[in-house]
Amino acid sequence: MSEGSLRRRLWARVVHDRSIGFGFEHIGLTTLRFPRIMALVALAFTLLCFTQLPRANVDGNLLRVYADSGHYYDAYERLSDTFGTFENDIYLLVSSPTLTEPATLEKVRELAFDLELNEFAVGTMSPFSLRKPVGNGGSMPAVPEGMTDVDEVALALTDLQQNDPMMRNLINPDLTGMVLIMFPNQAMTRGDGTKAMLASLRDMLAYYEGGDLEIELTGPPIWTSEMLNAAVDDQIKFTVYGFALGAVIALFALRSLTGALLVAATPFVAVMWSMGTVLMLFGSFSFLTIIVTTLVLVMAFAESMFFIFNWLAYWRDGMEPHKAVDATLKLVGPATALTTLTTLVAFASLYFSPGQGVQEFAIAGAVGSAIMFVCLMTVMPLLLKAALHLGFRLPRPPSFALNAPVPLAWFLATRFGRPITVLSALLVLLLVVPYFLIQPRFSFEDFMATDSNALSAAAEIDQGVGGVAPLYVRVPLRDNDPNVGARDIETLRRVHAIVEAELGDNKVISVASMSNYTDSGFSREEVLDSIGPFMKRRFVTDDGTQGLVTGFMPTIIQSDALKAMVARIDAELLAAGIAGAEIGGFRVLTTFATDDIVRSLQASLAVSVILNIALIGFAFGSARVAMASIVPNLFPILGTEAYLWVSGAGLQLTTVIALTIAFGIAVNDTIHFLSHYVHGRREEYRDHIGAIRNTLERIGGAIVATTVILCVGTAIVAYSDLPQVALFGRLFVLSLALALIGDLFMLPAILVAGARFFQPLARIRVRTADHDATPDDPAGDTRTGRLLPPG
Repeated sequence: MSEGSLRRRLWARVVHDRSIGFGFEHIGLTTLRFPRIMALVALAFTLLCFTQLPRANVDGNLLRVYADSGHYYDAYERLSDTFGTFENDIYLLVSSPTLTEPATLEKVRELAFDLELNEFAVGTMSPFSLRKPVGNGGSMPAVPEGMTDVDEVALALTDLQQNDPMMRNLINPDLTGMVLIMFPNQAMTRGDGTKAMLASLRDMLAYYEGGDLEIELTGPPIWTSEMLNAAVDDQIKFTVYGFALGAVIALFALRSLTGALLVAATPFVAVMWSMGTVLMLFGSFSFLTIIVTTLVLVMAFAESMFFIFNWLAYWRDGMEPHKAVDATLKLVGPATALTTLTTLVAFASLYFSPGQGVQEFAIAGAVGSAIMFVCLMTVMPLLLKAALHLGFRLPRPPSFALNAPVPLAWFLATRFGRPITVLSALLVLLLVVPYFLIQPRFSFEDFMATDSNALSAAAEIDQGVGGVAPLYVRVPLRDNDPNVGARDIETLRRVHAIVEAELGDNKVISVASMSNYTDSGFSREEVLDSIGPFMKRRFVTDDGTQGLVTGFMPTIIQSDALKAMVARIDAELLAAGIAGAEIGGFRVLTTFATDDIVRSLQASLAVSVILNIALIGFAFGSARVAMASIVPNLFPILGTEAYLWVSGAGLQLTTVIALTIAFGIAVNDTIHFLSHYVHGRREEYRDHIGAIRNTLERIGGAIVATTVILCVGTAIVAYSDLPQVALFGRLFVLSLALALIGDLFMLPAILVAGARFFQPLARIRVRTADHDATPDDPAGDTRTGRLLPPG
């Protein structure tokens, strides 16, 4: 025997001895061997997870998503630590057609004073809290008290609106509305503090609202609260409706109420386990990790369907039902282990992208996938054995509707296998083009609930005073003067002018904008003292080493426009020779950091695709199997990205996550199909065409059922009030629908068309005592007990 032939024989033995699930299915075999012990372990872990559920909550802090995401997050942290920001402030939009009536004005003044006295406030800014400097270092209210004439009120408000740098963005030019700003105590608003603060404010506002006075709350704490409420509602809807719909589809597919309950029980336990584990790991859910429970739910439903379908198929073929459970575990367990590994790879690829939120999502998703597998390998066989002991009877064959596409798939594969294969390959190559053309996109309003009252109020502010979304430029100062020396004031004037040229006249505030007072003979120290120490720190640090220029943009601004504006300001600062100036702000952070994260996620998706295809080839011990999986697995991802490109939606944070995870799940059907096909070739003595047909007949209905469950379960997400979550759901459903086409129509056609190419797959198998040869290799190899690859 030649050395090369010996190597091939040894490789054949190694390949067959290795499970495609890398042995992880032994968790299920251990359950069958020690059912009582494993049942106690499963029960104990279930109770542990249930004890975590009462403290379930969703952290609404968007900064958690972007934490540690790079330069712009670091700049925002430096800015916040140095000056504080306007990002957590609460805006009260007060509107009235009679605002210039003295009685109305005094009512608003009383509101402003109550706002300042609120226990959650550390300061406020309004026309009534502002003071003008007067001689001898004193100051007086910017809006005098005791005015009795409409014209007098109008004159006072107009003077402020036109001349005071801080009031230009807070008073409507037509004098029908003004914005009051409250600066919350950050220590008191942690945890449930924000909820208590908003409740306190709404109670206070109820006293003042009425007649022709309208008051609306807006600002980041309000937006966060609305997002939080929407996220919690989503969690409840997704879990309850997804579970119910999955159970209904299982009932339709299996025609058995008990069978449907058996399918639904494992997903329910898997969701409880994953929720409890996420809470133990992170203490709360985020806007991203909350999606994991939905993914675990639909994945567990899909794998449960595969398990039940195979178990019932063995039973209908005449196998004793208890032994059918064992046989199903040995057949489906390795394939399920491999599908779990591919999903883990998809989640793990996300971990290397910047941003704490994405990394937490990657960990939670990987843990949830592993938990789902362990649950399937323990809870499912225990439940099936228990059901049999309680008298569960074999239900009728599955619904014809689920198997309806199978004859069509078989007909197309056998009649048009080669044309379909060629067209599929060409289509995938064509869909690669949008992959390189699609661009990242960020839209702040996509994070807000669609019916957000706070966002509507922000839009009204945009229309009335031109916006209150801040953009900051932190400027190093040289004189170290808390009252800003001559050289530093000139630097701040230049920066102020650069920012104002972009945002428009009177849309920027800084120490340099207070010239109307200094020109009137007041010193800069008197002007800064008049605004109070709290507001002064938002213009210059106590040690005079840094100054802040703040511009106000519209709340709703497109990411491309913001990026272009920041680039122009950067270029102007460089041209002016102002070294060390740094642009920041929450909107700048989210826009640029989203770009970086999305591009990194796009690269992670490519890595995930390559690794998963390689993993499939390694698990099956065949590059041919890996090549068969390329087209049906690339088609759904590239097809969905083409939809994003054509629709103009672009790549957003949740879209790339949806694509990555959808790919990991879509591979599942491909693995189950190839596992059954290879099993038929190597273990059941079927020829190539017979193995394809048997695979279609045995699991074609299961593939349809699992796709329907995945799509219906995730389609609920598409109705979320949060546009980002809704987009996640739509893309997920589209990806899975395209994956069904790939696995049910493309993959069989590829296998049929490549009959000669896939023929050697049958030559790696164990000899049984009464099979010394097969139709593919009549001679065999009786010394090793194995069929070998051709020499």
